[in-house]
Amino acid sequence: MDDLIMPNHIGIIMDGNGRWATNRNLKRCDGHKAGLENLKKLCSYMAEKNVNYVSLYAFSTENFKREKKEVNFLMNLFIDAFVKEIDFVHDHKIKVIFSGRREPLPKKVLSAMDDLVNVTKDYDNYTLNICINYGSVTEIIDMTKKICDMYKDNKITLDEIDDKMLFNNLYQELPPLDLVIRTSGEQRLSNFMMLQASYAELYFTDKYFPEFDRYEFDKAILEYNKRNRRFGGN
Repeated sequence: MDDLIMPNHIGIIMDGNGRWATNRNLKRCDGHKAGLENLKKLCSYMAEKNVNYVSLYAFSTENFKREKKEVNFLMNLFIDAFVKEIDFVHDHKIKVIFSGRREPLPKKVLSAMDDLVNVTKDYDNYTLNICINYGSVTEIIDMTKKICDMYKDNKITLDEIDDKMLFNNLYQELPPLDLVIRTSGEQRLSNFMMLQASYAELYFTDKYFPEFDRYEFDKAILEYNKRNRRFGGN
């Protein structure tokens, strides 16, 4: 693996926690716990492999439609993870940022998010972008409103609006995605960073996220290295 090209920015759609648990006669909540434990191991491994940016699809805007009990569990799981795993991000010097709308996330979740961003802001080992209450269409809407306000206030002209301006006014200023990995067998982006993934390579695996270990990650990187990335060229 040492001679392989590592993607600069990897997106992971962490799908299948609930189905992983159901197949084992466990509660869906147990699947989310298993997913978190696997994520820690995977983050450690990606740090070893010198991945510079990782974006995780943790909770979509549509996920609020799930049963209230499961949504509440996930909100509490986020709080616990952001608070209790502080030593983990310090040990690996991970800069944590978040993408998504803050409303209607609970205040305790927002507070835990803000604290994590603050204490990791100076790290540069790699950047972990956690997408919570995120949807790409929503991000594009919010970006459009932001640019419209800039135009309304005479801070920009119409001629200044270009692709660079669009990307600079998304939730976070990040490089384009090089590789998007989706677990659980589904083969779609599901409203995940569609602008950033314009020229990303897509990798789909039948493994549920709690099963997506370092060996499965290596398979994705091997496949990525087989792709001929032409970016619209011949």
